[in-house]
Amino acid sequence: MAMPLIDQEGPNMPKTKISKALTLAAVAGIAMLAQGCTQFRGHQGYIGDSVLLTSVQAGVDNKESVQATLGRPTFTGQFGSNDWYYFARDTKQLAFRNPRPTAQSIIHVQFDNAGNVVAVNQKGMENVVQLNPEGDKTRTLGRETSFFEELFGNIGSVGAPGAGQGGSSGRP
Repeated sequence: MAMPLIDQEGPNMPKTKISKALTLAAVAGIAMLAQGCTQFRGHQGYIGDSVLLTSVQAGVDNKESVQATLGRPTFTGQFGSNDWYYFARDTKQLAFRNPRPTAQSIIHVQFDNAGNVVAVNQKGMENVVQLNPEGDKTRTLGRETSFFEELFGNIGSVGAPGAGQGGSSGRP
């Protein structure tokens, strides 16, 4: 005799294959939903050692020794090659939200024209800026005009004397 396809009530009735499959699917579904709520942690940029970072000193090191100690910079200065930047950022992200910075490190090494270290500056989270765009508009200086003011605003000013280069010049 074949086993029934549906559960029957009662304490002594055996579990069927369908109820076991439904239980397994429910457990797998809950596990997948819980996995969507995990935090993702990420690291971008330079991975540095604090001992190596503090070993670079102004007046002692030059470009070759800094590159041998710290490696190639993340990027160089925009207006010359005498500014080297080592950039690192740690982020966390929950499900489908945007990543948020949790830690940041910027090491700025300045060189003179001879290639010797002039200064080493380190900055952190104080340089992180949160920008919140507001809809599809960008705020600008000046007055706000309506659609009809934009459309009919030039009526009467085109060709008027003293209205700029388009006005009459007094020539025949």
